[in-house]
Amino acid sequence: MSGDETSRYVRLRVEMVVEVDDVEKLTGAALARIAEDEQMPAEERAHAEAAVKEDGAEALAYLVDPFDLVSEVPGTELTQASWSSEAIDYDPDAPDWDPDQDDGDEDGDAV
Repeated sequence: MSGDETSRYVRLRVEMVVEVDDVEKLTGAALARIAEDEQMPAEERAHAEAAVKEDGAEALAYLVDPFDLVSEVPGTELTQASWSSEAIDYDPDAPDWDPDQDDGDEDGDAV
């Protein structure tokens, strides 16, 4: 690929911390989304339902879709995406969570 071809692609990194104050509501919404997915095979559906019932972070991962984040951004098309979620210990005063701290990205892609 030439420089012109590769410059068309942008890696967008987003990191969020979400506070879950109603895990039952979150789990219910995720189960509803899974039930609505007509393309999901039965075996995968059973696995997804079990994972969502066991872990609120899994439920959140089923509800957050990178395509939804960029689908209406003009002039773009989502080429590839992956995402995950995990329960964490969150300390808003920890230096790792300082939004003003430079992440050391030398490419200058951090916004």
